[in-house]
Amino acid sequence: MKFCANCAAPVVRRVPPGDSLPRHVCDQCGEIHYQNPRLVVGCIPEQDGRLLLCRRAIEPRYGYWTLPAGFMENGETTRQGALRETLEEAGARVELGEAFSMISVPRVNQVHLFFLSRVADMAVKPGEETLEIRLFEENEIPWKEIAFRTVAMTLRHWFADRSAGRHAFHVEDIAA
Repeated sequence: MKFCANCAAPVVRRVPPGDSLPRHVCDQCGEIHYQNPRLVVGCIPEQDGRLLLCRRAIEPRYGYWTLPAGFMENGETTRQGALRETLEEAGARVELGEAFSMISVPRVNQVHLFFLSRVADMAVKPGEETLEIRLFEENEIPWKEIAFRTVAMTLRHWFADRSAGRHAFHVEDIAA
């Protein structure tokens, strides 16, 4: 960041009074510009034991498979964001369940939050960011073609929990 979003004056990076971390500070208007992690929200859409995955039509990881997910928008809840992303990417309406996994990825300043869900409307169709969608049995998951580590971790937890007969909430960090 070079200029203040409030007054367009140049900003400096320093620790403001009462803070403990360097921030972009505008000496002209006093605005402190906080840059915080972005939240990625999504669903694990299930129907009859199969999971709905989307093949990406955008970078990063064009052509790879993922769960329907994306960046949360201002003014929406995590649940609303997960529902919106699932509808946008897969054209699927789902019944949202509990939060299932939360994975911090500090290297890219993101936190990924996935919710359990059941496909309510099978009139699914790929969205603009999706090449194709498909329901997968566990033995059909294209593990080497999964787009992101957070998605692979979430899928592994989902299948392990299903085998155990219960779903728990999983919290992890990807350090590097």
